[in-house]
Amino acid sequence: MIKAAGAEWVIIGHSERRQFFGETDATVLERTKAALAQGLKPIVCVGEMLAEREAGETEAVLAQQFDGGIAELTPEQFAQIVIAYEPVWAIGTGKTATPDMAADAHRLIRARIEAKFGGNAAAATRILYGGSVKPDNVTGLMAQPEIDGALVGGASLDPGSFASIVNF
Repeated sequence: MIKAAGAEWVIIGHSERRQFFGETDATVLERTKAALAQGLKPIVCVGEMLAEREAGETEAVLAQQFDGGIAELTPEQFAQIVIAYEPVWAIGTGKTATPDMAADAHRLIRARIEAKFGGNAAAATRILYGGSVKPDNVTGLMAQPEIDGALVGGASLDPGSFASIVNF
């Protein structure tokens, strides 16, 4: 139905789906494979909750989500996805990840990709940042070489804000 509606991209594993609808790493993997089989381009989301961040578990959570929801793809399937790091604690809470915090998480994800799929795949994979991207933080975030782009949520609902981000 998504493809029939004209969509080319699909977001899988978004924080709200994981948090409120019980989406798991296993269902993320299944949905990613299904999307690929239908010719859609998946944006697969990963990210930790505030309690996990504060407990120093960011690396473990990202590793678990990668291993359970992404690493089981074939190299050919993996080459077709985009990953979005979405720290759940930075979405709609007023708390924001610093550019350095976001870049650290992106480095962790890229290291996981390199370990599983190799250096070329790690270099070629686009990893987006999706934790409350706004006009006032996009410059600092995009200055980080590890961050390949932004997955914009609420700011996309305001034409002025979205234009500022797009025209960055």
